[in-house]
Amino acid sequence: MSKKVPQSNIRNFSIIAHIDHGKSTLADRIIQECGAVSERKMSAQIMDTMDIERERGITIKAQSVRLNYIKDGEEYVLNLIDTPGHVDFSYEVSRSLASSEGALLVVDAAQGVEAQTIANVYIALENDLELLPVVNKIDLPSADPDRVLAEVEEAIGLDCTEHNLISAKTGQGVKELIDAIVDRIPAPSGDEDAPTKAIIYDSWFDNYLGALALVRVFDGSIKKGQMVKIMGTNEEHQVLDLMYPNPVSPIKTDEINTGEIGIVVMGLKSVEGLKVGDTITDAKNPTAKPVPGFEPAKPFVFAGLYPIETDKFEDLRDALNKLKLNDSALAFEPESSLALGSGFRVGFLGMLHMEVVKERLEREFNLDLIATAPTVVYEVLKTDGEKVVVQNPSELPDPSKIDTIFEPYVKATILTPKEFVGNLIKLLNDRRGIQVKMDYINENRVLLEYDIPMNEIVMDFYDKLKSMTKGYASFDYEPIGYRPGDLVKLDIRVAGEVVDALSIIVPKEKARTRGLAFVNQLKELIPRQLFEVAIQASIGNTIIARTNVKSMGKNVTAKCYGGDITRKRKLLEKQKAGKKRMKAIGKVQVPQEAFMAVLKIDN
Repeated sequence: MSKKVPQSNIRNFSIIAHIDHGKSTLADRIIQECGAVSERKMSAQIMDTMDIERERGITIKAQSVRLNYIKDGEEYVLNLIDTPGHVDFSYEVSRSLASSEGALLVVDAAQGVEAQTIANVYIALENDLELLPVVNKIDLPSADPDRVLAEVEEAIGLDCTEHNLISAKTGQGVKELIDAIVDRIPAPSGDEDAPTKAIIYDSWFDNYLGALALVRVFDGSIKKGQMVKIMGTNEEHQVLDLMYPNPVSPIKTDEINTGEIGIVVMGLKSVEGLKVGDTITDAKNPTAKPVPGFEPAKPFVFAGLYPIETDKFEDLRDALNKLKLNDSALAFEPESSLALGSGFRVGFLGMLHMEVVKERLEREFNLDLIATAPTVVYEVLKTDGEKVVVQNPSELPDPSKIDTIFEPYVKATILTPKEFVGNLIKLLNDRRGIQVKMDYINENRVLLEYDIPMNEIVMDFYDKLKSMTKGYASFDYEPIGYRPGDLVKLDIRVAGEVVDALSIIVPKEKARTRGLAFVNQLKELIPRQLFEVAIQASIGNTIIARTNVKSMGKNVTAKCYGGDITRKRKLLEKQKAGKKRMKAIGKVQVPQEAFMAVLKIDN
């Protein structure tokens, strides 16, 4: 049981940085320096709890820890709120930052400012946080802290007179950084006597305790046994247990006071009722207004997930339901495809989220899955004035009933060495990007800002960007709403039948080239049949590209030795008639590799 610490001695802070700038390693060093975990139990990236996080070196779930620190004989409580760095999880970043009073802006001493650094800094500035510039990896031979600090001032406009130079790997400068946190980050403001007001900034599912909410208390306190109300769902629950987060094992407490963070146990069966950003208040004496800024996480990318073995459909349903316990941003509904059988249409926050979910389903639940080409959500205005939302190309209304198709746009921020600017501008123009600004941050690096349709970046844009810039460019995006587009649905017909899982929505001017590339790719993948198979790309009933898979030859005249030519002719005519009949009734199985290869089709 922890003793109560005065509010003036509490410091809540987050760490924000681009992927691989040493955020999790710095968190390890701070935890070690504060002695929260014994040397015996300490492990690298102790706050990354999933295997996939450790393997990929990324943080997927925001984690938190309460640390005790003594400075000048006085005890302080430091609440470290770790955040994911990737754009797909930026909603969690925004909630974590809303729970903090300050943030450490960590920048790699060799690489400098990256796109995600800028995006997350803007969220921090919106929340009016005290930002501490921290230059990490100063032990590297290529480190240039002065250049990096100048870049931070130039790109972000942050005064770097007071800064910290550290090496999270060796521990150099970490103690001085913790002292700076105590001195420079303000204590939480909040009224201890006001009604309970706390924000949920993370939730997850525990097999023994049920759904857990990680909260930051703004006003009042949360006590064990208290009846609380979740304002978004308007549901009331009793607080069964309270804990302070710790990477090894949480520390139990009877009360979480103003300014503190803690875990609330209410015995809920799923995280559905504990949405990130929602407000918890007292059931009898509720607060007047919730913590502002709450909106449910919206999926942006949709893809079909199908089991390769069709009898595993129910197993996939169970796996998705279990995964949703931990990931409330996941949305799915059953769908069936003539080509792939029964599966689910799943909504994701972005491409990385999709990769992570698919990998977790395959690993943790032992499933073999196939994913269809990812698509985004379109809004369609019909000729009768009705507006419909389309997640799947097959849901698109008949072309004659469509007035306008609106597609989602994103604001893309790209930081690149200047020698790659020409290539990148060509790539962005090919993807229908609209330039908003182009700034030279210093003599070597350029900041590009573009408005670009999300449909153009969900497939292979990131891979192209990385290969074109030898891995040096960094990319970040944020949704900016819908705009009208000249779009059509491209269908693929195999032997005259539309293969629904291969339909995609494309810009009208790209339809023919995309269709040609599509049918040529399929020609290599569909096995030869005993009859000729036509592969066509069409818009509505208009065929815009076609190729044929030749039939397998069979020498029916092999048994004729000499004799009259009419015997051979009769056999060949019979074969021709048989092939014609097979063509009329024959079904072509599209192999599963076709769906995987089509995802890699060149834009």
